Formats: sequence, structure tokens, C-alpha cells
Amino acid sequence: MTEDEARNWIRARYDVSRETCLAQFADMLREAAAHQNLVAPSTLHQIWSRHFVDSAQLLDHVGAASGIWLDIGSGAGLPGIVLAILRDAPVELVEPRKLRTAFLEQAVATLGLRNARVLTAKVERSHGHAAIVTARAVGSLDTLFRIAAHRTDSSTIWVLPKGRNAYSEVEDAKLWWQGSFHVEPSVTAPDSLIVIAKEVRPR
Repeated sequence: MTEDEARNWIRARYDVSRETCLAQFADMLREAAAHQNLVAPSTLHQIWSRHFVDSAQLLDHVGAASGIWLDIGSGAGLPGIVLAILRDAPVELVEPRKLRTAFLEQAVATLGLRNARVLTAKVERSHGHAAIVTARAVGSLDTLFRIAAHRTDSSTIWVLPKGRNAYSEVEDAKLWWQGSFHVEPSVTAPDSLIVIAKEVRPR
């Protein structure tokens, strides 16, 4: 997917005000990249395709689910800030590194994202029910379920971007966890996959 294709993908689904907000966030990412390693430098010219659409497509897998969307290890705000721009329901960005959360808090304030909350902590130390859980490049499925299970119940939807090892991660997780698991292709790259898990509970 090219940058033009990515912007057209966003335009086809969201209004101009949200696209404008994303463009402002893209500028913030590029500026902050000079001071800290928020995203891989090689992807700075592909922010819309590699990061924004990759984040936004997760919304297609949650249906009408509302409530708090928990983004574990939010880092540069991908997908958390993108989700907060594109949905009105609450998004909680949990990130243990203070330099990262300083950037996230600046983004929330600058973009006027009243539905976003930033927490400087590991997810293990956070509390409250999450309707949806996302984590991008944080850990294996088994690890994610272990560190965040206390934030979820049987109604929670886990929407987890993964690489080509998604199927093997699902099989490994099934040794310790039961529930409904399926894998969807990413719209951004043929070797990227998304694991959607529901009713996750220990065996």
C-alpha cells in the first residue's frame, strides 16, 4: 500500500476533520523522531501506510463494541492515538517509559483528544475493565494474556497485530488459554496478520 492509497483508504471511511487530525499527528511524530526513537526511521516516509492504516484497520474487527479500548505498551501512540482520533469512545494508553508518555500526553493535549487517557505504568499495575485490548509489538499472545487478563472478562475482544508467526503464536497460546481465536489478513502488507480473540480464559 502506497502513501496515497493509505490516505484514500482513510478518506473513504472517515471525515475530513479526523484526517486533518491524523495529518497533525504525523507531523508530531516526524518532529519528535529527531529526539527519540518513536518509530523506525525507515518508516517515517510511510507513516500513513505503515502506521496509520495499520492502526485504523483494527476498528474493522470490533463491531459495535464500546467501552474502554486498552492499548498496551502504546509507545508512539500506535495504535492508541490513531484509535482515539478515529473513535469517540474512551481509549487508555498504558506505557511504562516516561519519555514516551510525555509525548503521548503532548499529543492528547495538542490534538484535543478528550477520550484518551495516558497512564505511565506497566499494564500489570493498571486497573479497570477493558472492552477491547490491543498491543502492537509488545509480546507473544501468551505473554499478553498473562499480563492483561485482570483487565478483561469473557466479553472483551483482543485485537492483536502480528507478523507471519501469528498462527504459531495462536497454537502456543492454546496450550495455556482457551477461547475463540481467528486470524485475519492485514490490509497493509501480505506478511502481516491480526489475531482476534474472544472469551479468553485460562485452561
